[in-house]
Amino acid sequence: MPERVEHYDPAIADRFDTIIDVRSPAEFAEDHVPGSVNLPVLGDEERASVGVTYVQESRFRARRIGAALVARNIARHLEVALADKPGGWAPLIYCWRGGQRSGAMATVLEQVGWRATVLAGGYRTYRRHVTAALYAAPSPLSVVLLDGDTGSAKTEIIGRLNAHGVQSLDLEALAGHRGSLFGALPGRPQPSQKMFESRLLAALARLDAGRPVVVEAESSRIGERMVPPVLWKAMLTAPRIELRAPAQARARYLVAAYGEILAAPADLDAILAKLPTHHGKARISEWRALATAGDFQSLAAALIQDHYDPAYARSRRDDGRTPASTVDLASLQDGDQEEAAERIAGVVAELTNRAAFAD
Repeated sequence: MPERVEHYDPAIADRFDTIIDVRSPAEFAEDHVPGSVNLPVLGDEERASVGVTYVQESRFRARRIGAALVARNIARHLEVALADKPGGWAPLIYCWRGGQRSGAMATVLEQVGWRATVLAGGYRTYRRHVTAALYAAPSPLSVVLLDGDTGSAKTEIIGRLNAHGVQSLDLEALAGHRGSLFGALPGRPQPSQKMFESRLLAALARLDAGRPVVVEAESSRIGERMVPPVLWKAMLTAPRIELRAPAQARARYLVAAYGEILAAPADLDAILAKLPTHHGKARISEWRALATAGDFQSLAAALIQDHYDPAYARSRRDDGRTPASTVDLASLQDGDQEEAAERIAGVVAELTNRAAFAD
């Protein structure tokens, strides 16, 4: 019998050479243990077919058909994906519940001579770990928010902070969305909520909990994905650094940053058509006309003035907190962004020295 591990912990990847997810490709795509590889013992259509047979015909027939499919698929993995594994190779294997699919794979690999181990409870054991860490555990994070009006290059500047010795977390990259009406990435759907949470937990595990981490001042929802409580609660009380840049500079930055959307006229028009109705039909029609004419600089400037800046101002009034510091940028060129990152690093150090993160 293959060995079993009863619990999942973040260090488990260090104990095994490979983590193998033997669930179907669709199950794997929805979410999986970080770093795992998908070697399905049943494909999506195979799994569905066996399930139909189980319900409509008999359990015995379903198990017999399933066993034949599993055997063929495991044989293919042995001949292709696992052909170069050495004798001392030690994989951890999981399926949905740590039952038949992972047991079948582990049994065959063990007979080959490899030290195969099964994750008891399978993916569900891993998922309970994620839920406990992100929804039930107290937040261990010391967060600093990086705020600023639309187009102030917050995400790009966050990406520069590590080079200045400051921990950062790019929530938009993890969620696959830039956090606004125009935030969807063309041709790249957002990960599932479960996958977003897996990515987030893996990113948090890489952080030093004893040091602050800079996070963009997002809402609780990034596109269609919700920020879990362990981070959102820390963000609600975090000190805030505010970036300030001229509106025209921000408009130029938006035109450059959203080139993919601007290059797809039908997609851009569909987004503009979804703008809140309080702007009025005439104004939205004007914005759509600017897009049709290709006058993206004027469009960006108009959206900043009449849509984004008022919304940000309302949000800050509702929040009521005064920024811990402000960083002014003359423009948003590379040099200005780098200077802003350096100044933010100084502010974070000052906040830390003032024990701003007590409790």
